[in-house]
Amino acid sequence: MKDLPFTDTVRINQIGAGLSRRLEPDAEARKRIARSLDLQGLDDFVAEVDLAPTPSSSAWTLKGRVRAHAVQTCGLTLEPLPVDVDRRFSIQLVESAPQEAEEIEVALDEDDVDPIEDGKVDLGQYAVEQLALSLDPFPRKPGAAFVQPEEPGEISPFAALRALKPGGEPGRG
Repeated sequence: MKDLPFTDTVRINQIGAGLSRRLEPDAEARKRIARSLDLQGLDDFVAEVDLAPTPSSSAWTLKGRVRAHAVQTCGLTLEPLPVDVDRRFSIQLVESAPQEAEEIEVALDEDDVDPIEDGKVDLGQYAVEQLALSLDPFPRKPGAAFVQPEEPGEISPFAALRALKPGGEPGRG
């Protein structure tokens, strides 16, 4: 199992009416997060989260806001590209029912619902996930443009052979 870059786990049975947390990873954790998200740097990262039971259901609602100052790499120039993130989110969580070892049931009727496994919610991983969702998967500096190289006039494999033949003229050899 791959090590997670940042975790802050809470047990559902210890939350009660709800909890609020402010997560601020230290410098080492920010380095691990930056490596896992392929960032040049992550200078600042703060997540404010609220986790509370959803009334009249067995679900939980995780709401919050992630703010960060990160440095991505421009996909064209490979230069540092600073980016500021400020994202609000809301995620529905449901406790997964214990299943028998032989029987596996997959239910896809609930959209945007995450299962709670082993009665724990990893607030840190949700914060990192929201940061990842906020980043441009193809970062590009303003004004950077891809220039298509000119294609050669003749792309035939026989053109390459003709270039190898003395004088480059067709004939029998």
